[in-house]
Amino acid sequence: TAVHLQSPRAVGIYLFIFLFYALILLQRLQEELPSYYKPWMDIALRVPELVLSHELRSCIHKMPLLSSQLLQRHRELRLAHLALSVMSMGYVWQEGENGTVQVLPRNLAVPFWEVSQRLGLPPILTHADAVLANWRKRDPDGPFDMQNLELLLSLPGGESTRGFFMVTLLVELAAVPSLRNIPIVINGVRSGDVEAVAKGLEEISESLQDMKDTLKLMQAHVEPSVFYGIMRIYLSGWKDNPCMPKGLVYEGVQTEPMEYSGGSAAQSSLLHCYDELLGVQHETESGAFLFRMRNYMLPAHKQLIQDISRERPLRSFVQQQDNERLSQAFQLCVSKLLALRNYHITVVSRFVTVPAARARQLRDTGEASEMVSKAPTALEERGTGGSGIMSFLKTVRDETRDEIAKNASNIYSRPALCMAYVSK
Repeated sequence: TAVHLQSPRAVGIYLFIFLFYALILLQRLQEELPSYYKPWMDIALRVPELVLSHELRSCIHKMPLLSSQLLQRHRELRLAHLALSVMSMGYVWQEGENGTVQVLPRNLAVPFWEVSQRLGLPPILTHADAVLANWRKRDPDGPFDMQNLELLLSLPGGESTRGFFMVTLLVELAAVPSLRNIPIVINGVRSGDVEAVAKGLEEISESLQDMKDTLKLMQAHVEPSVFYGIMRIYLSGWKDNPCMPKGLVYEGVQTEPMEYSGGSAAQSSLLHCYDELLGVQHETESGAFLFRMRNYMLPAHKQLIQDISRERPLRSFVQQQDNERLSQAFQLCVSKLLALRNYHITVVSRFVTVPAARARQLRDTGEASEMVSKAPTALEERGTGGSGIMSFLKTVRDETRDEIAKNASNIYSRPALCMAYVSK
């Protein structure tokens, strides 16, 4: 069925979702840069081993200062940003939390800044780099699954690093059907097509369930002690981080330190899109952090979220209709989003909270043999993006649950609808 979207904003939403779908399913990412940039790729491909041998910083010091002007295509810029990001994270964190640097050298900082400006991304490793622009199929004609996916560039952590980023990519892929339904829902609200809105919400609910089921793959493909004890520091930034309280100077860019948050699931545009579509409101500190994370997205992703936010509120449309299927579909959709956020808390508990408690126990007893004891102490209660991780996630979860409560009186005022919803 054709989806006719009248306004330029709505057309933009539809085109973005089509391009996102095409990028994930149909296109292969850039895997090599022009030969001029061989010095970058030679180092970027070896970051894990160079960090392990404590040679990465010395290799980067010997790296020539290259112009970014030979990078012409978007995909080249994305790969360059990924390579420069991985090198930067390794450079800063090579010696752990007590051996950080205050300056990113000119031969890395200047091109990193230039490429970042052209892409509209910050000069630090983001979700757009590590997940969306960092994969290839081992068999180009094979499926999108864990057995057939590998990283273009990696960080310390071995198979757990691959597992972490590739499972996250598969969660993004599981969302594709829901993205296709966002313009259907928006168009249905505009035209008053209740059945189209209900069907679109039902399909979004299915995708949210698929995303949760896919996220469960973390348990099989990521070892908690490796994630907490090795990987996590290389995803950390230099904003709200006690290890680097003043930030980082990008030599040749400006003399004052700059602060950027590390990687965070909040940098994915997916949940932001769902929140805006469903009208989930995030207040106080959680809302401010989520809003700031939009600056770590590609501009088109950020624009999509803004465009959705400017549409007629879906919740008010649902409440104005006396339609059982529509009300159930809306409530189910928010419930599935809540379930996904609840499971994310479970994942964070497994990979951060429990290992952090174990690390504290080992320090208290003077033992340092286990991998988790090597993790940075300053990040124990914080996410790599700089947030107080569990309090932040629970607040966002509770705000999602509040959206269900807002609509409960409307739903439960009709006994038949109440029983139908509860039976779900």
